[in-house]
Amino acid sequence: MKRLAIQTLAMFASLLLVGTAANAAAGKFEFTLRHRIPADDEGKLYRTVTRTETWDAAQTAVIVCDVWDSHHCLNAVRRVQEMAPRMNQFLITARSRGALIIHAPSDCMAFYKDHPGRRLAESAPQAPNLPADIGKWCHRIPAEERGTYPIDQSDGGEDDDPQEHQQWQDKLRGMGRNPKAPWTRQIDVLEIRDGDAISDKGAEVWNLLEQRGIRNVVLLGVHTNMCVLGRPFGLRQMAKNGKRVVLVRDLTDTMYNPQRPPQVSHFSGTDLIVEHIEKFVCPTITSDQLLGGREMRFAGDRRPHVALVISEPEYRTEHSLTEFARQQLQRDCRVSLIYGDAQDGNLLPGLEVLNSADVALISVRRRALPKAQLDLIRKFVADGKPVVGIRTASHAFDIRNAKLPSGSALWPEFDRDVLGGNYHGHHGSRGPESQAVVWVEKAAATHPILQGIPTEEFRVHSSLYKTSPLGPKATVLLMGRVGAVQPHEPVAWTNTHSGGGRVFYCALGAPGDFALPAFQRLLANGIRWAAGREAAKP
Repeated sequence: MKRLAIQTLAMFASLLLVGTAANAAAGKFEFTLRHRIPADDEGKLYRTVTRTETWDAAQTAVIVCDVWDSHHCLNAVRRVQEMAPRMNQFLITARSRGALIIHAPSDCMAFYKDHPGRRLAESAPQAPNLPADIGKWCHRIPAEERGTYPIDQSDGGEDDDPQEHQQWQDKLRGMGRNPKAPWTRQIDVLEIRDGDAISDKGAEVWNLLEQRGIRNVVLLGVHTNMCVLGRPFGLRQMAKNGKRVVLVRDLTDTMYNPQRPPQVSHFSGTDLIVEHIEKFVCPTITSDQLLGGREMRFAGDRRPHVALVISEPEYRTEHSLTEFARQQLQRDCRVSLIYGDAQDGNLLPGLEVLNSADVALISVRRRALPKAQLDLIRKFVADGKPVVGIRTASHAFDIRNAKLPSGSALWPEFDRDVLGGNYHGHHGSRGPESQAVVWVEKAAATHPILQGIPTEEFRVHSSLYKTSPLGPKATVLLMGRVGAVQPHEPVAWTNTHSGGGRVFYCALGAPGDFALPAFQRLLANGIRWAAGREAAKP
């Protein structure tokens, strides 16, 4: 029986390999394209959505943008060197499937003047539909007028240490290179093979695409916020002139200095540009969709990945948490925002991001999720990953007096088994008289989550939940009361959930609470503590 099972598994594995090989031999790409669509009428919230498409490799080109052999920013050089091997594997695989590879190291065409790839680009006949401005930089397309450009790159975006930068400039001069533009060719790690083209001219690239009937364009390279977006062969020109174009978001980098607004980490700056592109320019993909394994991540990018799962209409935390994440988390965390579907709050499009998240923040109220989506949350917990909950997370996956939708599932024990709580209603009625007064529990005063929290009592805007008694692993951080006669209740605590991961829960979260510096500080500290990080400076 055991031998039969092994043989069956081997047969399925063989069939899987045959199917994959057949797809590759057929010259197809199966991409999961990620983009963002408005999640509210005001255009302030955007939902991340994906769609799967199959592309004919013969109708696809991969453009490698400005992956030069050197740069005036030393940190940019280091990041290119780190990405280049993965980029080359991407090109090898795409080429083997039948895609055209176009190497576009701008301002370096003199180095390649006699190269067959250069002659290939120059010899393409002029296309009858050659766009009038295809030879120019494109600084903005009409769709971008709906948004605000997310980073300040007016200083050129260098993020070097000043002393190290000066040493690098001196070294470039010693090599006989222009310190402001030291590139001479494409980095050698990227192989240029027979059949590849070389061009930095928009018209030549367009002519090549039209000559070969290419409608799909994949762009990778640097720098996302400058050349990748704006070059004559860049994302904007391809998108506005009708090509089906995508950015490989893990094989790119920005020129962004964290000292400039919005003063986030360099890698968060790249995330903000990618988000902007997904909203207004084109979708993105990741290299693992072609190469397998995991998407590329810089060794220096040690940010915890925080996924905020939001679906509750009562406190409108889709607005308050989004703003909180922008202000308090994005500078040193990788942030993903998952909102309930506008038509059906029981659906959480994009929840699969939990598979790569380090921390999940739950702000959900009485939802019956499709079983497959609830299973993603169950797996997140079973894997021992940290969970943060606010306000209605204590009754996130339970419903009252309603019929369970077909195919949906509940988790009424989430409060007990994960958060360590015991939610069973409210103290007081709605209105000012129901606002709670909270204070730090003396025994927990030195806990890292309470760093920077006032030691004296302060009033909050949420009504007081009935939460006592807590689970045996819970440690109370804040207590609260309403008036003088109501019993005291735990308001914030830590726990170790059923999967062994850290938990921070806070029963606050009304809109007015987010205006309180103490609450914002508490929540930011709780998220970082759950992720195993120190509290950020105020």
